[in-house]
Amino acid sequence: MSTARDRILAKLRGTQPATPNPLPNLDAHFAPRARGESVTQRAARFKAGIEAFHAEVHLATEAGWPALLARLCADKGVTTLLYGADTPAGPQLAAAPFTGTALRAWSGPVEGFKAELFHRIDAGFTQTRGAIAETGSLILWPSAAEPRTLSLVPPIHFALLDARHIHATFYDAIRAENWPAGLPTNALLISGPSKTADIQQTLAYGAHGPKELVVLLINAEGAPQ
Repeated sequence: MSTARDRILAKLRGTQPATPNPLPNLDAHFAPRARGESVTQRAARFKAGIEAFHAEVHLATEAGWPALLARLCADKGVTTLLYGADTPAGPQLAAAPFTGTALRAWSGPVEGFKAELFHRIDAGFTQTRGAIAETGSLILWPSAAEPRTLSLVPPIHFALLDARHIHATFYDAIRAENWPAGLPTNALLISGPSKTADIQQTLAYGAHGPKELVVLLINAEGAPQ
């Protein structure tokens, strides 16, 4: 006797087209959203978008961002900053004039200092792979030298972003960087500090994870302050 499952599957097979439907032309779909913007224009659109989600954005130079980070840490009372020492930004950060903020180099695994991480680390610092102007989102590809813990656990997340790596849309980021050729185990899209909503759709920020997101934006000359 035919079961309900067999009948459903038979009906689906009976309506299956003889040839697969053609794939949509994604280039044509996303082309109007690319806008043909300059780096400065994309940076301005990204900045407006992520600030709408309660993030801070500070413009800096390639040489000056470590000193800016040191000042921001002092202003926010950050006593311990966790960062990836074995990263391109690590040596620059380690040489910055921090006053009152101790730098803690990530040494992993997390089990070794879980208590310190959750109770005595005030902020984490990460680089970014890029960003998306359309949604105001940062793109992070965690690695062994800079795991996702740095951006997801400490109360404050400082992120370094190069404006030249801001893409108009998510699709543009995937295509320009050839993501299909190889993705990390985990990829993060971050649009502001952590947030959640209750059944009445009341949005609360900082409920779990970072309560503050601070972006240091370099190479964005001309973007609004």
